[in-house]
Order: sequence, then structure tokens, then C-alpha cells
Amino acid sequence: MGPVKFTLSNLDVKGLGNVPADPANSQYIAAEDEFFIASVDVEFNKTPLTELLMCLGTRINIDFALEGYGKKASELNLSATILTQKGVFKYSLKTTPTRPIDQNMPAGLYAMGAVATVGPVENACTTKIWGHGYIEEVLLQVYASGQE
Repeated sequence: MGPVKFTLSNLDVKGLGNVPADPANSQYIAAEDEFFIASVDVEFNKTPLTELLMCLGTRINIDFALEGYGKKASELNLSATILTQKGVFKYSLKTTPTRPIDQNMPAGLYAMGAVATVGPVENACTTKIWGHGYIEEVLLQVYASGQE
């Protein structure tokens, strides 16, 4: 049947505003009232056992942890969850768009990592969680609104 393995890659965060403070700014800088998303890719190896688990509808949950630097900075977790599909071995998980102000994130610098939990399957043959993984570090800078 072969072993089941997965790789986490392309950890990313992206501000969704269309009026950045400076056109040269990157996606990693967001205003307090600007929506942003976090994302990561999960890719499974292709073995008969992996193929079966993808077909059974295995839950993949990603917890994105953002930790602020400095005494006023906050810590928060955002999550994204999907179910696997038959014949699909690569998934991109994204959070629901949110704003720093809605997450009580004051202006500052935030480091982000992601923890993956794979399993159980979502059907009558449910199993226990069968995989965990971790990837880090992307930085997001939040600045006070109105400083564009």
C-alpha cells in the first residue's frame, strides 16, 4: 500500500487592499482596516493508501498562528479546513478574509506559522487523526489606518 506522506509549502499572507500606503509596498503590509488572507499548500504523495484516503474525504485543518512582536502586539489563530477529493493530491488552503482591526491586531510586525492536522475521514468509516505538520515563517506588517 505504501506510506502516506504530505508536504507543506508556500506559506503566505496577502493584504487584499487596492490602495496601499505606497505602490512599492508588498502584499505583506496591510492597514488595520484592510482585509488579508493566509494560505498554505498541502501536497500528498501518490500511493494506493493515499489514493484511498483522498477518496474517503479526509479532513485537512490548518491553524495559522500569528505572533506579534512588541509589548502591545497580540497573538491570534486563524484556521482553514477542507475535505480531500478523489484523485486530488495537492490542496491550497486559505483563511476567510479578515481585517487586523477585527482580530484585535494593533499596528506592528507579526510572524506567522501554520500547523496542519490531517484526518479523520468524514464518512461512516471514520478514522483518527493520522498526520501533523508545521511550516513557518512569514512576516506581516500592520499599520494604522489612514496613513496611506
